[in-house]
Amino acid sequence: MRVTSLSLAITAFASPSLSAQNPAQTPEANPSHSHPSPLTLPANVSEPSRIILAQSSGSGESGTNSNSDPYALARRRLVDARIRTAGVKNERVLWSIAETPRHEFVPANVRDKAYFDMALPIGAAQTISSPFIVASMTETLDPQPTDRVLEIGTGSGYQAAVLSPLVADVYSIEIVESLGLTARAALDRLGYENVHTRIGDGFLGWPEEAPFDKIIVTCSPESVPVPLVEQLREGGSMIIPVGERYQQTLYRMVKRDGELIRQPLRPTLFVPMTGTAESGRKTLPDPANPVIVNGDFEEESESTELTETAPTESELPIGNDPVGVDAIRDALEPLGTPTPNPSEFIEGWYYGRQVARFVEEGNAMARFENATPGLGSHLLQGIAIDGSKVSTIRLSTRVRTHNVAKGPDSDALPMLAISYYDTNRRDLGMITLGPYRGTRDWKKDSRILRVPPAAKEAIIRIGLFGATGRVDFDDVKIEKMGR
Repeated sequence: MRVTSLSLAITAFASPSLSAQNPAQTPEANPSHSHPSPLTLPANVSEPSRIILAQSSGSGESGTNSNSDPYALARRRLVDARIRTAGVKNERVLWSIAETPRHEFVPANVRDKAYFDMALPIGAAQTISSPFIVASMTETLDPQPTDRVLEIGTGSGYQAAVLSPLVADVYSIEIVESLGLTARAALDRLGYENVHTRIGDGFLGWPEEAPFDKIIVTCSPESVPVPLVEQLREGGSMIIPVGERYQQTLYRMVKRDGELIRQPLRPTLFVPMTGTAESGRKTLPDPANPVIVNGDFEEESESTELTETAPTESELPIGNDPVGVDAIRDALEPLGTPTPNPSEFIEGWYYGRQVARFVEEGNAMARFENATPGLGSHLLQGIAIDGSKVSTIRLSTRVRTHNVAKGPDSDALPMLAISYYDTNRRDLGMITLGPYRGTRDWKKDSRILRVPPAAKEAIIRIGLFGATGRVDFDDVKIEKMGR
């Protein structure tokens, strides 16, 4: 059995305004492990205008001292400009992100980008996830000082390091031996004494240390692994993305009376959980025939309200009595995590910011509106596409603009973009339709594009990307042309 160690998500690529704060070429810091100073945040900086593929990976009172750490200001600007503005509100989580030395968990050749809100390669065809994704997942987990947390997928060790000062103990499992050993070395060097790691199959959990108060899963199975449910204590909670390869929902689940009570949080995209979970997957993508889901936006997104559903066998119900919605709400109430904003959820798409499904004269569209230059407004979708089976595609959309003005970055304008990635999730380049400006009625735009032969997946992105004004997108399509 094999479990992918890290989660796949979409996050923002840092703009020059943030990169100027990053001490590139600065010698590696030697952080102090004394209790970090209180978090004070600098003035806001602009939101990035481009989006890339990302992944999420995994103390006592470990942290960094701002007086001796040349990366401290970059981390604090990262929190203020990228994470807080994107909706993370938990001050303990924001403090931990601001004090965790992410540069210590990335290879030396990408350390100058450690405090960009982006994924970075860590070897073994994996990446460390963006700080925003780590912060959001951590906040949703609602870590408490007495919690014993199981993490599936150590990766670089960064997620575990962020959790470390927020909980009693972190137990983290990594299937890739080289990553697990490197992460352990970094955690030991930095003094994260309450993080316990092992090399093994995360699908099976860590039964010797069970039960756990919280479980965080950073890869997506089609259904919840039974061993993880068994190892979650009564009343404990699990954060896990569940669904198809490119169409998933992030769930918060609580174990009550032996049953998992689930609350859908938001559409999301993570790498698949492999091994037993993957071998039993019923729905697989077709990379030889790439398609965009709900490109006409006519499908309405499912409600994120608490629902009463009959658990499946994979959810391991111990009791047979149905659990009512009131009981679900009562069980989730203590977590105190943020309420999702369903108005920004569009079926088939994820990581929306300042976007809503808008219906005009019976026709649905994705509407993006932004009044703050540089602030993100976008929507994303991942697709499978095999460059050895698809040589060319036609990418098309209809677009309408109203009072669109360029944001602070050179490419901060509305566009439709496609980014390709190879089997190791390395970026193979981005091609765009647009940019679009000013005020203009509906216009169809299309372009025939060559698909890189090494491509295995792609990300479709639409939005304002830091521009101000309003833009509507409709009929976003991919048509296979060659091969």
